[in-house]
Amino acid sequence: MNPVRAAWALARSCHPAPTLAVACFTTVLGAAAGNGAGTCVLLAIAVLAGQLSIGWSNDRMDAGRDRTVGRDDKPLATGELALRTADVAIALALLTTVAFSLSLGWRPGLLHLGAVGCGWIYNAWLKSTWWSWLPYAAAFGALPAIATQALPTASWPAAWAVAAGALFGAAANLTNALPDLAGDRLTGIVGLPHRLGARASLLTAVGLLIAATGCAAFGPPDAVTALGWAALALSVLAALAGAVLAFTKPTSKLSFYGIVAVVGLDLVLIVVNGHHLH
Repeated sequence: MNPVRAAWALARSCHPAPTLAVACFTTVLGAAAGNGAGTCVLLAIAVLAGQLSIGWSNDRMDAGRDRTVGRDDKPLATGELALRTADVAIALALLTTVAFSLSLGWRPGLLHLGAVGCGWIYNAWLKSTWWSWLPYAAAFGALPAIATQALPTASWPAAWAVAAGALFGAAANLTNALPDLAGDRLTGIVGLPHRLGARASLLTAVGLLIAATGCAAFGPPDAVTALGWAALALSVLAALAGAVLAFTKPTSKLSFYGIVAVVGLDLVLIVVNGHHLH
């Protein structure tokens, strides 16, 4: 296969938007916690490699299902990307994940490998159960701990940061699955978003996002009140837009990008309050 075409197919198969979003989110968390540039680079590579392995393994495991429902946006389902090529990419991503995770130290390394393991458990099993939200919540909730444990003087993160991460993760699960609900049901994938339905899932995600913003805005002991209220107001506006979307186009991909926007907003809060991250 032409290497350029293979690279392009791999890029489209890795779930690029969430992959890049999580890598950027974690790197900013690492910097906000007080890590140096070198540690942040190691953290960025480890998280990016881990997310690539999760994205590629998701499409690898779902290739038969995607083929059944005619997913022409999935290179593995259409045959544009060979299974062997995907397998090699997954193996290399996992090796990179292990090497760069452990280079951060054994505590943050194991925490990150556990978070990546959550993604794999979701792909292989929990995405079809009531507990589909749990790997997302656990993995996102662990991100602040990875950032603070990578510090020269390792420490555990503040409860508000862990809570905000877990809430974001649960919201991401509810919205990320929305565009694929019908096709998933046809092939036996029935996670929490499928059981709740598109509208209820999106409205629940809206509530989780507001709660996460509240944690980031007012969790730190001397949070900047004016900034916190402004962020919460913007989050509520985004939530209202999400509520409108729930009753017009509940399966739209816009809901996921809305989450990314709110996460970006809350990252500003976390950076401002970074000295209280641990």
